[in-house]
Amino acid sequence: MNGEALVLAVDGGGVKTDLALLRGNGRVLAVVRGGGSSPHHIGVEGSVALLERLRAEALRRAGLDAAAVAAAAQILMAGADLPEERDTLEAAIRRMNWSQSLGVENDTLALLRSGTDRGWGVAVVCGAGLNCIGVAPDGRRARFLALGAITGDWGGGGEIGMAALGAAVRSADRRGPKTVLEDVVPAHFQMAEPLDVSRALHLRELSTTQLGELAPAVFSACADDQVAAAIVARLADEIVAWAVAAILRLELGDGDPDVVLGGGVLRALPSAAIERIADGVTEAAPAARVTLAPSSPIVGAALLALDELGADAETAARARAELDRALGAIEASPPQPDGHELVRSSRG
Repeated sequence: MNGEALVLAVDGGGVKTDLALLRGNGRVLAVVRGGGSSPHHIGVEGSVALLERLRAEALRRAGLDAAAVAAAAQILMAGADLPEERDTLEAAIRRMNWSQSLGVENDTLALLRSGTDRGWGVAVVCGAGLNCIGVAPDGRRARFLALGAITGDWGGGGEIGMAALGAAVRSADRRGPKTVLEDVVPAHFQMAEPLDVSRALHLRELSTTQLGELAPAVFSACADDQVAAAIVARLADEIVAWAVAAILRLELGDGDPDVVLGGGVLRALPSAAIERIADGVTEAAPAARVTLAPSSPIVGAALLALDELGADAETAARARAELDRALGAIEASPPQPDGHELVRSSRG
């Protein structure tokens, strides 16, 4: 393979988007973070426009020509669920001429690749929403539409926040059990009472997306509060349901699949909840290995692009290490406005 070949990788979510440029030898040139790019939220045109702005910024930071074309690109996006949605998004990106070889897929594949080198297994992501993918050793896949309540989903950050608000209101008006969430929920939004939060949502002064900010507070309270503990237990059981469904559909119960967990909400879960998930998964597949992904999904997207170029294990390890460092720097830096959205950057 050509060690100087340019590689483009994207992990596009509902809340944030990471874009990375690398060389074929695994050396990171630039990593840029921007706002959410899911086509479900901003449409295909808005999604592609946001990615183009991030790509232009990454090329600038890498000192490359704005017209540079990558040898391989992997664009892994939340919202690329239905085949026709993936096809539409891929066609729009292909017209941009970003790369010679292009892969456009759901972002669950990025999580799976970031957590295992085996090329198969199960990945469950929980951030703004929940989704899962299973890949069998023979390449068969188990997918989920993950379209929210209309496909039976529960458990993203917004749903956790909504459950916390509902519990807080019911605690305050005595319809439900007493919970510390009665104080924690309004305090987070600098309000006095839970119903003040409900009113703000009703009047659209707050968005349901903002309710996702409550997830860490629910997790912090769950050790000493039964209501918060019940919300966390429900989330853990939902994650088990997704993973086990993929295992059963692919007939992996007698195998030893890697089950990779990731996403901002899932990674913030208390250790007891992770143990509950592992126990539930191994009831269905005793030899399964349940792990938190060691790296962010953008690492998986980059590794998939390098796989396309035939990269070896040493190259993959270099890319993972450099991307982990670059992402650490981004997490520690304040976002800067670029005229369209808040962007954080790290140069390799």
